[in-house]
Amino acid sequence: MDPALESRTRELAEALWRVEPASWRRPPLALSRRLLGSLDERPALRSALFRFVDVAPACRGPRDRGAHLRAFVREVEGERLPLSLRPLRNRGVPRPPLAAYGLLSGPATALLARQFIAGRDVTHATRNLRRMWRRGQAFAVDLLGEATVTEAEAEAYFDRCTKTLQVLTEVTRDWPERPLLDADPHGPLPRANLSIKLTALTPLLRPLAPERGAGDAARRLLPLLRLARDLGAHLHLDMEDYDSRETLLLAFEKVLADPQFRAGPSVGVVVQAYLRDADETLERVLASPGLTARDLPPTIRLVKGAYWDHERVIAAQRGWQPPVWGEKRQSDACFERLSRALIDAREVVRPAIATHNLRSLAQAIAYLERRGGRAEELELQVLRGLGDEIATGLSRLGHRVRVYTPIGDLVAGMAYLVRRLLENSSNQGFLLQQRHHSLDELLEAPGGSSENVVPETASSRRRQARTQGADNG
Repeated sequence: MDPALESRTRELAEALWRVEPASWRRPPLALSRRLLGSLDERPALRSALFRFVDVAPACRGPRDRGAHLRAFVREVEGERLPLSLRPLRNRGVPRPPLAAYGLLSGPATALLARQFIAGRDVTHATRNLRRMWRRGQAFAVDLLGEATVTEAEAEAYFDRCTKTLQVLTEVTRDWPERPLLDADPHGPLPRANLSIKLTALTPLLRPLAPERGAGDAARRLLPLLRLARDLGAHLHLDMEDYDSRETLLLAFEKVLADPQFRAGPSVGVVVQAYLRDADETLERVLASPGLTARDLPPTIRLVKGAYWDHERVIAAQRGWQPPVWGEKRQSDACFERLSRALIDAREVVRPAIATHNLRSLAQAIAYLERRGGRAEELELQVLRGLGDEIATGLSRLGHRVRVYTPIGDLVAGMAYLVRRLLENSSNQGFLLQQRHHSLDELLEAPGGSSENVVPETASSRRRQARTQGADNG
C-alpha cells in the first residue's frame, strides 16, 4: 500500500463526490432508480420483471403484454408483492385489467430503455449526442444487437455500421471545438467513434475453431476499417463473452497487421479485468505488432466485464473452472493493477479507463499524476444511463470523458438492457453503494492478493450471483 497514492486517491474521490450532480434533479431518472433499488431485497420479483422486460417488445399489443406480466408475477413465491401487482396473482383476472397493465407497462419499459439507449438509429440519436458534446463529453456509439446466425444478419449489421460511420462523420463536422475532446498528446481524436461487435459480423463463430470466425469476420472488418480511415473516424472492437475472445483478438491482429492500415484509422480494443488471465491478455495486446506498430497508437479500453453471470453458468454446465474472478474485490484489484500498466504504457497506447467505481477512477487519476502525466493523456469512460452524474463531475474537474452510448430498437437491445438493469438493481451496484455506504467504505482498497482465490461456500456463490454484476461494462 502506497500511503501517498492512497491519500491522493481520497482527495480526488472527495472532489468528484462534491461536484457530481444528484440524480434527483432529473425526476424520471431518480424515479426509475428508486424503483429498481426497491427490488434489491426481492430477487424473485426482480427476476420475473426482468424476464418480462426481455419479452415485452415482442408482445402483440397491450393484452398480450398484460398476460405475460401476469404469468411471470404468478411465478414469484415467498416475497411480498407491491400493491399494484397483487391483483395479477388472483386467478381469473378479467381481460380489461390485463390490457390496462399492458398499456401501462409499455411506456414504463420504453422509459427504462430511453435511460440507456440514445435512439433507435443514428439519425434519431444525434440530438442526444450533440447535447453530450455541449456538456463537454465525447461519445462512443454502440449498435445494439447480439450474435448473428445468418449471412443476411451479418450483412445487415455491416450496412448499419457503414451508415452510422457516415452519418456520425457528417453531423459532428460542424460542432464547436473542444480542445480536450478533439486532441490528446498523440494527435487529433476523431469525433465519430463507433464500437462494433465481431460476433455480429460473422455467423461462423466457433470457440474451438477461432481462426474460422476470424477469417470470415475479416471480410467485413476490412472495408469498415478502410471507410473509417477515409472518413477520419475511430473504430473500436468490443470484447464480449469468453468464447469469442480469441476470435476477436485473432481477427484484429491479423487485419491490423496489413500495411494499408499502418497510418490509420484510429482503432481500439477492450480488455476485461474480471477475467483471471486479464494480465496476460493486456501483455498480448501491448506486444502485438498489429496493434502497436502503427503510426496511430491504439486505444485500449479497460473494463470490468459485463458477462459474469453468463460465464459462471456456462463454465458450470461444462464442468470447467470459471474464467472470471470469484469475488468482486479480486476484479477490482485486477482493474487497478491493469490501470497502472496502461498508464505506464501511454507512450504507445491511448489508455481509456471505463468504470463507475469511484475508487477505481480516483486511483487511475492519482497514479497518472504520480507518473508525471497530464489529464489529457487519460480518457475516462462511462455508460449512458448509469454514469451520467459521474461523467458530469469528471468533466467539471477538467477530465476527458467519453460516454458509451447504445443505439438501436428495443428488440435488438433487450440483452443489453437487461444487463444494465441488473447492474442498476444489484445490491452492491455502485448506485446503491453511493446511496447506502459512506465515502470511507467506497474508497476501501480491494485488499488481499488477486492471485489468491478465496474458497467459496454455497452461500457465497449465491451472494456473488447477485452482486458481481455491479459496475461492469
